Formats: sequence, structure tokens, C-alpha cells
Amino acid sequence: MQVTPYLFFDGRCEEAIEFYKHTLGAEVSMLMRNRESPEAPPPGTLPPGSENKIMHASFKIGDTLVMASDGHCGGKPAFEGFGLSITPTDEATAKRIFASLGDGGELRMPLAKTFFSPCFGMVTDRFGVLWMVYVMAT
Repeated sequence: MQVTPYLFFDGRCEEAIEFYKHTLGAEVSMLMRNRESPEAPPPGTLPPGSENKIMHASFKIGDTLVMASDGHCGGKPAFEGFGLSITPTDEATAKRIFASLGDGGELRMPLAKTFFSPCFGMVTDRFGVLWMVYVMAT
């Protein structure tokens, strides 16, 4: 069994995927827009003009599969009660990733040495996703 994160960007999915491609080297393996669905959505579930929004996408960050969607396209993604951890192999990479994820986002805890990592920090990206960046202790 495997648990896979599924993120609903509420209308900003394409922007988020492009950001993660640039920031984390994400590789898109599948992307389907609402207009490409083999079945029409139930009436009233999507606002007018959302035909080009992303119904479903999957991409890999490193070895991890992440799934995403525009959801109901309301324009207000809400990511609460969880965070995503990413573990670069060295401090220089951690610093680069942390700075990139924080561009347009919010610093939660600066990168610093902790009892469990030589380099750990938390940042919320411009979409509201909390990231915990840490280098594994050796």
C-alpha cells in the first residue's frame, strides 16, 4: 500500500505545476483538462470558463508521485493541517530549494541546525502549501 499526496489548487494548478517544475524539477507524467474528460461533470460542479482548468495531473518530485487538480476552481486554495517534507542530500541544495519555495511565500522557520538535522526549515509556498526542508543527519 502507498499514500500519495493529492493537492487541490482551486484554479491555480497549472501555475503550481510550472512552479514545482522550475523549483523542484517536477516531471509531469499525466495532465488532463476538464474539456478532455470522457464524461461531462455533473451540472453546477464547475464554474463557467473552467474548461481549460486541470481536472487531474500527476507529477514526480524525485521519487515521489504527487497528484493535483484545480478542484472546484474557486481561486482560494486552502492547505491546512498538513505539510510536505522534502529531504535534499546536502545543505547547499536545501538552501536553494528553501529559497525557491519561499519566493512569493511565507517563512515559517528559517533553515538552521536542529537536534535532528544539520539543516531544517519550514516555508509556505505562494500557493499555501507548507514545506519542511531538511537534510538527514549522518
